[in-house]
Amino acid sequence: MPLPERFRPASGLPEGIRLATSWLTVLPVRGPADVNRDAGGRAITATPVVGAGLGAVAALVAWLGTAAALPAVLVGLLTVAAHALLTRGMHIDGLSDTIDGLGCYGPPERAQAVMKSGGAGPFGVAALVITLGAQGVAIGELANRGWCATIVIAMFTGRVAVVGACRVGGHAASPDGFGALVAGTQRIGVIASWTVASVAVAVFAVPGRWWQGPIAVALALVLASLFAAHCVKRFGGLPGDVLGACIEVTTTVVLVACLIG
Repeated sequence: MPLPERFRPASGLPEGIRLATSWLTVLPVRGPADVNRDAGGRAITATPVVGAGLGAVAALVAWLGTAAALPAVLVGLLTVAAHALLTRGMHIDGLSDTIDGLGCYGPPERAQAVMKSGGAGPFGVAALVITLGAQGVAIGELANRGWCATIVIAMFTGRVAVVGACRVGGHAASPDGFGALVAGTQRIGVIASWTVASVAVAVFAVPGRWWQGPIAVALALVLASLFAAHCVKRFGGLPGDVLGACIEVTTTVVLVACLIG
């Protein structure tokens, strides 16, 4: 699958991180000239690294907004907007398409057709409003409390969920598209390593309650796994849009769960 010039090899970063960055952000990072399942698998393995970087940028935006004495809700919404711009809105588009597909009747082929239609239906719009609204309010409150590290951890964990969704044994919903490049590429050892890392760093998510962050992360990853499994069953395999949905759902659960209590 040939890619445009901006995605062609550049020195500096490992191939997996380069490709993951070119896929998941607007940054002008070049990936390999030809992308096969091996390259796609390495990119998915490196996705949490990119997630940590995106989380750091989001935390910086939130901190700057708070330092400027903006209202907490506005800080959160601006941070969500900045994150959407930095990721080309791909993840929220994936969430909208996935929920629209889940909300329709008919066989997997019908659900896939709805996802590919290009428009946003009522289910997708509702999912976006609720998810992005919850993220904005939560991020604003976290920044107001000075818990910016929690924002990084949540976005990092969202990308760990993607690694889990692409576990070995899974299959793509169609023979072409993004899902065909990455479905079934991640081994249990890789998934376990990233899961342990996300739970470990989550001890810093909630100051004064070291246990709450790991519980929030573990809960989010379990829910993401169940959600991905349901989507695979409903769509007859893993479409690429489901990965974006997993990111948004997992990130939201971690952000909200860390505010409980």
